[in-house]
Amino acid sequence: MKVTIADVAKKAGVSKSTVSRILNGNYEQNTVDTVNKVLNVIKELDYRPNALAKSLKSMKTNVIGIVLSNLKNPFWVNVLEGVEDTCRKHGFNLMICNSNEEAELEEEHIRSFQMKQVDGMIINPTLKNLTIYQKLIKNEFPLVSINRKLSGLNIDTVTMNNIEGAKLAVEHLIGLGNRKIAIIVYPPDDISPRIERIEGYKKGLQENGIDFDPSMIRIVEERKGEVKKQVRDLLSGHDKPDAIFSTNNIMTLEVLEGIKDLQLNVPEDLSVIGYDETVWSKHLKPALTTVYQPAYDMGELAAKKLIQRINKKGSEMETLTLEPRLIVRDSCGAGKERIST
Repeated sequence: MKVTIADVAKKAGVSKSTVSRILNGNYEQNTVDTVNKVLNVIKELDYRPNALAKSLKSMKTNVIGIVLSNLKNPFWVNVLEGVEDTCRKHGFNLMICNSNEEAELEEEHIRSFQMKQVDGMIINPTLKNLTIYQKLIKNEFPLVSINRKLSGLNIDTVTMNNIEGAKLAVEHLIGLGNRKIAIIVYPPDDISPRIERIEGYKKGLQENGIDFDPSMIRIVEERKGEVKKQVRDLLSGHDKPDAIFSTNNIMTLEVLEGIKDLQLNVPEDLSVIGYDETVWSKHLKPALTTVYQPAYDMGELAAKKLIQRINKKGSEMETLTLEPRLIVRDSCGAGKERIST
């Protein structure tokens, strides 16, 4: 016979409502012993709630959707880990979609999530579907923007201090004697992390008494080979930089390829610093100095904030900003690895 919630409650010596709360991840009203006892009975009896009946009764599916802009970027692996761990801890399942920076695809994913009646969404927006974002917010649909800010919209946002991250990179390069620092960035297009990293770059120069040279900012289209072209152009002219600041970890690999194509060496001929720590950063030769972003924490905070909204907790919308750190290795000629604090 099928095991019911009443069977679990009877064997655990608690009420059905207690079992229900624990199944929904609501542990606060019970002791640790009670929670563990109920969970052990659920496991022992192999109890599996009827998800459809449960969702019809509560008007909740306990499913969260997340739409990311570029799953090719390793940064999002750590973000997703933070989101998924938090969802699991609170009794939610996660559905993942990738917009690939395409507005039409992003719209399709959002509508699909709505049809599947997810309880809420986390989105790294393309910023090209303003009307859709506005409608979701107007309808009080639980929504959290992650990494990118939706300017002018009243929405919970979890982001990084990109200005400080870029400043850390520039100041590190200046501290090692570099004065002509180039920055490579994908088209800003109102995308807050890109705009802020340029701002932090300029600020780092200005605060250290170095004149800003517009020719040292290279905006590069997100197409294979474009970064290498810009690197070759930068390093083949008369006015060469002595350092390159790459603002994206995928971009960094192409920067290094472009330098290698010109038979130049890092850090002997020029310094290179990258944005985002990856599993391969320390294995490059030379090991890469990077601006580290707490990606797992970003995912965890975004999921917690969304679950609060789903459970109708919290009042004012807020923007949570995480701080970057610098991981110093060999690519700027600084020697032994260390992490800034």
